[in-house]
Amino acid sequence: MRSFTGKVGLVVCIAALLVYPFVSRSTYLRSNVSKRDSIAYWTAARLLMNHQDPYDAGAVLELERQVGYQEIKPLILRTPPWSLFLVLPLGFLTAFWAWVAWIALLLIALVGTIRLCWKMYGSETRPPDVFLLVAYLFAPVPACLVAGQIGLVLAVGLALFLWLEPKHPSLAGTALVLPFAKPHLLALFWIVLAIWVVAKRRWAVFGGLSVALAASTCVALIFDPAIFRDYRAMIHHAAIGYEFIPAISGVVRLIFFRRFFWVQFIPLAVALIWAAWFYKRYHSHWQWKSHGLALLAVSVLVTPYAWLTDEVVLLPVVLQGAIWAYEARASLSWKAKLSIIAFACLNILLLLILWAKVPFTTGIYFWSSLVWFVWYLCTRRFSTVRAA
Repeated sequence: MRSFTGKVGLVVCIAALLVYPFVSRSTYLRSNVSKRDSIAYWTAARLLMNHQDPYDAGAVLELERQVGYQEIKPLILRTPPWSLFLVLPLGFLTAFWAWVAWIALLLIALVGTIRLCWKMYGSETRPPDVFLLVAYLFAPVPACLVAGQIGLVLAVGLALFLWLEPKHPSLAGTALVLPFAKPHLLALFWIVLAIWVVAKRRWAVFGGLSVALAASTCVALIFDPAIFRDYRAMIHHAAIGYEFIPAISGVVRLIFFRRFFWVQFIPLAVALIWAAWFYKRYHSHWQWKSHGLALLAVSVLVTPYAWLTDEVVLLPVVLQGAIWAYEARASLSWKAKLSIIAFACLNILLLLILWAKVPFTTGIYFWSSLVWFVWYLCTRRFSTVRAA
């Protein structure tokens, strides 16, 4: 009885700590809700509920102006029509409460991703404190929460796929509708997945994803029958090719071939060769929860379009590396320990840059995906059971 009372008291205390900032700083939060990326999700939901084009720049800007948005260029949702079901419920709320609900969803997705990763990769009943510390302080996590971006929803979808795929392939495929909201982010992952489905005849995974995509697309079509035409028009007028993308591919283009958008796809093209070799080498004993991590790390590294907030999809990669390092801590050399400290310092540097409120559009964040990729390579050596 005492144990139950103690747990209830702990839950009440945590709930109070979470609610207090909203109550004490509600005026400040309300005035700044238009400065979060999540405002684009709310405007898209509102327009879609009224059977309007959620990608229309003029309508989006007018609605965002009503809640205090002051920028000249509207903040438009750029994810494809089949992702709109995720934000549609926000249309029933005001801009402020839509932000609160969205942050709550992101926190649930974060906790769910962490728990799933420990179930897949952990060897103890409860995760050590260092595991949770790495999870919550992984720089893209607070970046995603502060911006109100969709990345954590993609991450929990990937974690669900990795966890469900061996025994529940249909459900695993259904879960993939979440990361498919940004298909460009994990191009290598999707290509190898398609090859694997055909080669291994895992049609249940394909069926689950197909049904989920069809259902989510129908939701968008019900509210806007011309949704794909509207989306195509938005992409055409968004002029993404003229934007600087703070990623490795964007920096390569900026330095050498500023005028040519196609240059941003060169790293991806090179990585496709690696992906073909990688799958050919391990296809006979392929396991997504181990081999899939390498695909995730390389996909984000070479993607032609991504932000720091998108890199939160690498949470399973980073946490697996943390577990490898933790389990091998007694036998690590001083060089290995120094490398771990160096990675921790780089992550802290990113957190400090976020604390300084440096905009995501600046080039200062371009190196982050390289850090996570190298982290995976280094920590993989600590594992006694290789991914190969």
